[in-house]
Amino acid sequence: MILSTTPAIEGRKAVKYLGLVSGDAILGANIFRDFFASIRDIVGGRAAAYEAELRKAKDIAVAEMREQARHLGANAIVGIDIDYETIGASGSMLMVSASGTAVVIE
Repeated sequence: MILSTTPAIEGRKAVKYLGLVSGDAILGANIFRDFFASIRDIVGGRAAAYEAELRKAKDIAVAEMREQARHLGANAIVGIDIDYETIGASGSMLMVSASGTAVVIE
């Protein structure tokens, strides 16, 4: 399956538009990672644990979107948008949403 953030695939023609597909992933942030990330914020550096969680959430959201498109008979998704948010009372949850348009291309 071809995935693209652009509205079309260069050199390929969309012959059928199957509609919006999306995927979401919400992951809780571990209290120990929060603690070490806050220390790293003070002393500088990258928060590798958070980066790994964001990457994992993105992969889950994109996989769900891809599965929806496959179920509709698509062989590509165009116009993909990926959004990142923190949710929960103290922003302790990471949410990633992916959406795009499922299409059949030649």
